[in-house]
Amino acid sequence: MELRFEIKQLRLKETFSIAYGNYDTREALLVELACAGSKGYGECVAIDYYRINLQEFVLSLKKIQHQIARQGIVRPKDFFSFLLGFSLHPFLLSALDCAYWDLFGKLENKSFVELNGLPSENTAESSLTISISEIGHQVEKIRKSKWNRFKVKCKGLNKLHLEKLLQLERNIALDSNASFTDEDCIWLQENHEVRKFSYLEQPRPADSFQVLRKDRFANWMADEDCQNISSLERLIPFYKSINIKLMKCGGLTPALDMMEKARALNYKIMIGCMTESTVGISAGCALAGLADYADLDGANLISNDYASGSFVENGNIILSSKPGLGIKMM
Repeated sequence: MELRFEIKQLRLKETFSIAYGNYDTREALLVELACAGSKGYGECVAIDYYRINLQEFVLSLKKIQHQIARQGIVRPKDFFSFLLGFSLHPFLLSALDCAYWDLFGKLENKSFVELNGLPSENTAESSLTISISEIGHQVEKIRKSKWNRFKVKCKGLNKLHLEKLLQLERNIALDSNASFTDEDCIWLQENHEVRKFSYLEQPRPADSFQVLRKDRFANWMADEDCQNISSLERLIPFYKSINIKLMKCGGLTPALDMMEKARALNYKIMIGCMTESTVGISAGCALAGLADYADLDGANLISNDYASGSFVENGNIILSSKPGLGIKMM
């Protein structure tokens, strides 16, 4: 099995503004695993607030390239166990795990959904991210959009802005990217009007969730607080919902286990993304049949996508019927 990798620049269609900063580009590390004429693809992106350094990832891949070359084709879970022996960062682990699922499916001539017996119809509908900007501009974007679900970014709590968003009577979620105060959270979860927001994502910085109460009006959703399967039990009193992102938890293999446990613990589940190309989004789309919510608009936000596969059109998730994850380089 041959391992190749390349750092690529993703250009955003417009400036992406969130509480952490403003972004016009993202760097992505594209990983390719090849065997017997088939190629599988995975991806991870450089997110500054996760302190991701893709050059360090490249060095890690160079160190394990020969071991992967000697590795035969095995079941994906066995390959994931093999990868765990290298103590890789979850973002890089995810890129390799997704690439292998794509390759394995192509070799078996079966899609990821078929290989795992997953539902492929009636998938959750994806939201469209609305960046931080003047509230009138955000409202106008929502009004003009053909999408049905929106995740509105904000920095801190502005009660007047909330009123204007609720007046739209659209399916809207809020994501403060950890910019709410404890006082903001108390006000929100005690305000019955907040039930009209489909969820409120990551209100406080990581590990500062003690003020949250899941039994009140706000549907709090954990993002940075919910990194992997080990996060789930300690968050039960505070969050109703969790955002599972493949790069956070280490790929499709651990995400399947995480979704099963989250369901058993009565969480609502979102399959989310970062600013990714169709390579990363195709992997997330494959799990949409298991989710209550989806936030898979990453590829819709970039202007130079370099792959085809599953995609999202006006919120509707269109799953590729091709083997593996259906990813093909353009």
